[in-house]
Amino acid sequence: MILSIDSASVTASTALCKDGKIVKSEFMNNGLTHSETLLPMVKRVMQGYRFEQLEAIAVTAGPGSFTGVRIGVSAAKGIAFAYDIPCVSVSSLEATAYNFTDEDCIICVCMDARRMQFYNALFKSENGVIHRMTPDRAISLDDLKKDVERYDGVVIAGDGARLCFENIGLDNTSLAPQDKIYTNGEGVIKAAENKKRISASSLMPVYLRLSQAERELKLKKQ
Repeated sequence: MILSIDSASVTASTALCKDGKIVKSEFMNNGLTHSETLLPMVKRVMQGYRFEQLEAIAVTAGPGSFTGVRIGVSAAKGIAFAYDIPCVSVSSLEATAYNFTDEDCIICVCMDARRMQFYNALFKSENGVIHRMTPDRAISLDDLKKDVERYDGVVIAGDGARLCFENIGLDNTSLAPQDKIYTNGEGVIKAAENKKRISASSLMPVYLRLSQAERELKLKKQ
C-alpha cells in the first residue's frame, strides 16, 4: 500500500494505491493554498485505512514552487517519521509525464519558473513505457525551443504548458488536454515504481535554482 503526495505546483493531489490499484485519489486546482488543503486531502484518502499499513510514501520533491515543494515534503516526512514509513522521492516533471502512457509521443513537461524560464524535462512515451530524455533543468524558452524543434509530435504539459505553448511558436507542438496537463497522485505512484526507498530523514526538497529571496541577497552581496 502506497500513499502519494504532490503539492509542487499550483495543483495538489494525493492517492492511495493498494495491490497495484488506485483505491482513492483527490485533486485540487485552487492555486497555492496547499498549507490548508493538503493534509485534509490525505486524511480523506486514508479514510478506512491506517498509516501503519503503508509500505511507502511517494512525494514530488521538486522541481516546482519553493513553498509548495516544502509543504509536500514536510507532510511526507512528518507522516513517515511518526509511523516509521520509508519514502520515495519523485520528480514532479516525471510524474506528469506518466499521464501519457496511453499514447506514443514526446512529452515536454514545463513548470513556470518566471521570466520566460521553465523547470523542464523531455520524456518519450512508447508502448506504455516512459523514457527520460533529459535531466530536470531550469531552461530559457529560447533554449527549450532549440531542443523541441528537433522532434515530431511534441505534447506540452505541466502548469507552465499554456505559457510555453503560446510563446514557443512551433508547429510540431500541441497543448496537452486539460485532464492530462497537471500532475496527479496516480502519476506520482507510477513514477515511484522501481525507485529507491529512503528514510524520512534522507528525504529532501530538490531545487534547480536559488529562491528569489536568495537571488536578491546574492546580488546585494555582490
